[in-house]
Amino acid sequence: MIPVTRTIELLAPAGSPEALDAAIGEGADAVYLGLKNFNARMRSANFTYSQFESALRALRRMGKKLYVTVNTVFEQREADRMYQLLKYLAAAGPDALVVQDFGVIAMARSEFPSLKLHASTQMNIASARGANALSRHGVSRVVLARELSLAELQSVRSETNLELEVFVHGALCVSASGICLFSSYLGGKSANRGMCTQACRRLYHRNAEGGVPESGYYFSPGDLQLLERLPDLAAAGINSLKIEGRMKSAGYVGTVVSAYRQVLDAIAGGDEEQIRLRIQKGREILRGDFARSKTRFYFDRSASETPAGASSPAVPAAGIDWLNPLQDGGTGISLGAIQKVKGAGGGRRALVSPDDGAALRPLAGDSIRLHRRDDSERVSRKLTFVEPALHAERGYWISIPENFDIGDRVYLIQTKAASKRYKPLVSRTAAGGGRAPGRETAPFPALRKPPKETKDGGRAGRAGPAKPGGVFSEGLYVAVSRIEDLYIVQSSRPEKVMLTLSRKIAACLLADNTPLPFRPAELILILDPFFPQDAAETTAAAVNGLIERGYRQFVLNNLGHFSLFRGGGRNGDMRSRLQLIAGPWLYMFNAWSLSFVSSLGVDGFVSPLENNRQNLERTLGQDRARPSHNGIRPRSLFFVPVFAWPSLFRIRADIGAVYDFSSFADNRGENFFLVPGRDGSLALPEKPFSIIDKIPFLKEAGFSRFIIDLCGPVLRKGDYRDLMRAVEKGAPLPRSSRFNWKDGFYSLENTVSQG
Repeated sequence: MIPVTRTIELLAPAGSPEALDAAIGEGADAVYLGLKNFNARMRSANFTYSQFESALRALRRMGKKLYVTVNTVFEQREADRMYQLLKYLAAAGPDALVVQDFGVIAMARSEFPSLKLHASTQMNIASARGANALSRHGVSRVVLARELSLAELQSVRSETNLELEVFVHGALCVSASGICLFSSYLGGKSANRGMCTQACRRLYHRNAEGGVPESGYYFSPGDLQLLERLPDLAAAGINSLKIEGRMKSAGYVGTVVSAYRQVLDAIAGGDEEQIRLRIQKGREILRGDFARSKTRFYFDRSASETPAGASSPAVPAAGIDWLNPLQDGGTGISLGAIQKVKGAGGGRRALVSPDDGAALRPLAGDSIRLHRRDDSERVSRKLTFVEPALHAERGYWISIPENFDIGDRVYLIQTKAASKRYKPLVSRTAAGGGRAPGRETAPFPALRKPPKETKDGGRAGRAGPAKPGGVFSEGLYVAVSRIEDLYIVQSSRPEKVMLTLSRKIAACLLADNTPLPFRPAELILILDPFFPQDAAETTAAAVNGLIERGYRQFVLNNLGHFSLFRGGGRNGDMRSRLQLIAGPWLYMFNAWSLSFVSSLGVDGFVSPLENNRQNLERTLGQDRARPSHNGIRPRSLFFVPVFAWPSLFRIRADIGAVYDFSSFADNRGENFFLVPGRDGSLALPEKPFSIIDKIPFLKEAGFSRFIIDLCGPVLRKGDYRDLMRAVEKGAPLPRSSRFNWKDGFYSLENTVSQG
C-alpha cells in the first residue's frame, strides 16, 4: 500500500474554451488560463473577459479551481494597466494568480491583498531558500523549476511549508527555467513577455567537424512524461501536478488529463496492482498525444552525480537522453516527406511517402503540420483532400498550401476521429463583452506609487545611512568569468572587477596559496542565477568562507541568494557590512519590482540586459537630480551594462560531453558560441551587445556606473585593449548588437501603431 496523506491536485492547461471543456471533462481538479495580456503564452488563443467570468462561475459550481496566469514582466509605462487588471481580478476572485514579476507581488500585496499568489516557474525558484523567501511576501505556492530531480524535490519539501507545484507532462525548454534571452535577443520577442518564438527548436549547423550530424535540432528537447513516477511524487508530498500545453489542442489536453487522472485515482485507492495497471493503460493513452519523444528530463538524476562542491551541479552525458539532433523541433507523428507536387492554389497536391515502418494513413479532416526542409517555416492546417497513391507510387496525395514543395516534411498532429466532444462550460455567447479592466462606470483611482517605506531603502535598513551618491564608486566596472582574465584586466584597471563565482573559482578564492592581482576589497562576486536545491548548502558554505576571507561585495541573481547574507551566525558582524547588488536576472523592469527587491536589503541594482533606455528612465523617474525620500538619487544606485555577450540560454548539463563543436549557426547566417562546463553550459551570440558609445549620453542622463561584461569567449589581451580604447573614444563597435536598447520589446500594439 502507498500512503497518501493529502489530495494531489491535477492541474491542466486551458488555452481555449474548448481545451477547458476537455480538461474538466476528463477530470482535472483545476485549470490555468490566460487573459488577453500579461501572460506567458501570448500566442495562444487565451480568454476574453466574458469567457473568463463564465468559466469561473461554472467551475465554482463544480468545486473546481481556476488560476489566472499573470506571469510576465511589465514595463513602467504599463503599471497603470497592471493595476487595472489586478483590480479587475480582485473583484472577480479567481482561486489564485500565477505571477513572475516581483512588481506584481508588491502591487498585489499593497493594493489588493485578497488576491492569492502562486510563483510561476518563470521566477526560477529551484530551492527551498527561494521558496521560503517568497512565503515571507504572501506567496502561497511555488511552481518549481523543471530542472530538479526527485531527490531535490523531496529535499525542498522537507524544508518549506509552501504548496509545491511541479510540471509532469508536456513541452520542455532546453534552458533553465525563466533565464532564457534567446528569442528576445533575436528580435525582442521575449519569453519574459510571453512572446517566445522557440528559437532553440530551430535547425542549426555546427561550425566544425565532429561526430554529431552536420545539421540538427541540437537544442530541441523531448517532451516531459512523469506518468510512471506519480507514486514517487505523491509520496514526496507534492501538492499539484501540472500539465503543460496552453498552445495545444483540446484533443491533446483531454488525452493527457485522462491518462494522469486514472493513475492519480489509483494512487488515492492505495492498491499497488491497480496503480501498475493504470500506469500501463495511461502509457497506451499517451501514445496518441501526437507529441515529441518522451523523457523524464532531470527527474531520475541521483545525488551521486553531483560533483563535490559544485555551485550549480551539471548532469553527466549519460543522463542527457532528452536531446536528439535528428528529432524535428515540432510536434506530431511523421507522415514522411513530400516526393511530388502538382496543381496550384487551393488545388495544390503533394505525394507524401511514409518513413520506413510508418503505417499511419491520414484522412480528410485530420490536422497536419508542414515543415520546410530548411526549417524556415512551419504551418498547421486541416486536410481537405486525401487520396491513396497509384500502385507505381508509394504513399498518398494530400492537399497542401502553395509555398511547400518537394523535400518538405509532413506531420500528423490530430485525427478527426480523435476529436471528442465535451460539454461546453463557457457560453458560446460569451465571446465578447464582459467587465474588462477599466470599463467600470466609476473611474479608477490614480495609481499609487510603490510603498515609500521600502523603495531605495536597502542599505539604510542594514548598515546605516547611505551616501547620497550610493555606496559604490562611480566609473567603469568589468565582469569576467575566469581567474586568468584578472591578469588581463589589470592592464587597464577598472573601478572594480566583477568575478563570476563558479565552483572552480570558489575553490581558487578559498585556497590559501593563490596570489591574485586584485585584493578581496577590489572584487565583486557574481552568483549564478540558477540556484538549485543541490547547490544550496555548498554555495552557503562557500559564501561563509569567502566572507571570512574579506570578500564583502556580491551580485545576487536569484531570490534564494538573499538567505545566504542574512545577519547573525558566525559572521554576523561582518554580514552587517556587506554590500549587495541586485543582479540583472531579477528582472527589475518597473518601480514596483525595484521596491520589492530594495526591501530585501540591497545597495545597488543592475539593469536587465533586455531593458531599453526609455523604460529605464521611466522606472527611475524623469527628474534625474531629485533625491528620493532617504537622500539617494535613484539613478546613482544603478549599474548599466554597456557591453556583454548575453547568455542566450543556459543548460543544467555539461553539453560538451554530447556535442563536440564550440559554435553553431542558424539558417540566416547568425553565429553563436556553445560554452560547456561542469557547472552547466551556455549559448552566447557571436555579436556582443554594445552601447559603449552611449556612455556620454547616459552620464548626461544621470547614470554614473557602467559594466563591461566580458563573461563570454576566452578573453585576449589585444581584444581587451581595443575595447577599452573604444570606451575612451566613445566609438561604436562594429559587428555588435543594440539588443532591445533602442526599440524595446516587440509588441503587437507597437506593430499595429507603426503599420
